[in-house]
Amino acid sequence: MNYLELSLVEAVNLVRTGQVKAEEILQSYIDRIEEVDGDIRAFITTVFDRALERAREIDSRKEKGRLAGAVVAVKDNIVTRGVRTTCASRILENFVPPYSATVVERLEGEDAIVVGKTNLDEFAMGSSTENSAFFPTCNPWDLERVPGGSSGGSAAAVAAFEAMAALGSDTGGSVRQPAAFCGVVGLKPTYGRVSRYGLVAFASSLDQIGPLTRTVADCALISEVISGFDRRDSTSADMPVPNYLSEIEELPDRIRAGFLEEAALKGVNSEVASSYFKVRDLLSRLGVEIVELNFPSWELALPCYYVIAPSEASSNLARYDGVRYGLRERASGLAEMYVRTRTAGFGSEVKRRILLGTFALSSGYYDAYYLKATSARRVIARELKSAFEVVDFVITPTTPEPAFKLGEKQDPISMYLQDYFTVVANLAGIPGISIPCGLSSNGLPLGVQLLARPFDENKLFKFAFLLENNIKFKNNMYGINNRGRRKNEN
Repeated sequence: MNYLELSLVEAVNLVRTGQVKAEEILQSYIDRIEEVDGDIRAFITTVFDRALERAREIDSRKEKGRLAGAVVAVKDNIVTRGVRTTCASRILENFVPPYSATVVERLEGEDAIVVGKTNLDEFAMGSSTENSAFFPTCNPWDLERVPGGSSGGSAAAVAAFEAMAALGSDTGGSVRQPAAFCGVVGLKPTYGRVSRYGLVAFASSLDQIGPLTRTVADCALISEVISGFDRRDSTSADMPVPNYLSEIEELPDRIRAGFLEEAALKGVNSEVASSYFKVRDLLSRLGVEIVELNFPSWELALPCYYVIAPSEASSNLARYDGVRYGLRERASGLAEMYVRTRTAGFGSEVKRRILLGTFALSSGYYDAYYLKATSARRVIARELKSAFEVVDFVITPTTPEPAFKLGEKQDPISMYLQDYFTVVANLAGIPGISIPCGLSSNGLPLGVQLLARPFDENKLFKFAFLLENNIKFKNNMYGINNRGRRKNEN
């Protein structure tokens, strides 16, 4: 049996029933990481010895958790006790946290096995994983292209079969965009559905932790485990979590799906637009009622996001000053130490966003920028709420184009435009999922995004499962296509 071919749900069932040992499955993934990660570079840190010890302990017990033997990777801005958590930044390069995030506790509490920490854009600021202070990650479908970001390492690890699932964080699309680029499933839950305790903050009113998997069912199971109230997170919602996986095949008699009018896709890659309309036609044949939607405020979302997110980042990142923890540069005085530490510790994109946010919050500009952005955010949320009075789901492309080449986007604005379709979900606090919907003419994955009402993840999984089963996207089994399997083999 090739354990890499198993879905997470299948592997867990085999381990829980005693047909397969967790250690055997884990060893297959360790071998896989050692074989291909030199090319992909999905991981910043691996913890093989710790993982093997954990697998043996699980195998020794008769009673096993809901995720027994699931090999999981964790984005390196989610803290893990005793394991380096860097945020892909020099300023936290040697930080080893004394506690684990709630999501990690919940995964390990159900016998999932963490195999390593994945690469990201520094402090989750980026859309390509090129902003990592250590190295860029490559897209397993084409090693010359980016995996997306900021959760690019997590998406690449899942796509390359280096992990069954991975955790990412999504502030403006950082789970869904790399999921689309790498041909995997990625969920941004409702704000408050999943605890943020232990997630290193970027923009606190927007951040959410979400899973990346190869199937919708796998995503549902992971989400079921990590969701739920946490008293340690003041933004956590005290609401029951449905049985996502067991109910995933149940569908209502009537489904109404809202699609953007064609004018809203101006400037979108033609193959992305074509695949989007193919999804619309497929759903129509399946009996889904199609409604064309007009969103006048959609174009406000991106500029709104790029005022609010940097503003919150400038506040959150003020703690990295060389005094309390992290990098400290030597200097003759306190002010000089601040300057030297933050100059050496932060990369260019992080500095850019700190400066943008500090400017937007500064005296004389607060009303002109931050206050207007928060007003626009309310307009966007109201518009989406009105749409959900007419439809059950809003469907958009996940990204405006397929994965681009490493080094291709030198202009920050062109990089920010990658978030055009995704930021609305974060601004409004609603759930969104990206699933693969086909391939471009040069064999790159394309994704479609499904948005739902707040706390309607259960319905979202059901709808995504229906669509997945009818699209029948075939994941690239070996993660790296023949053309790009080794950079020196062409």
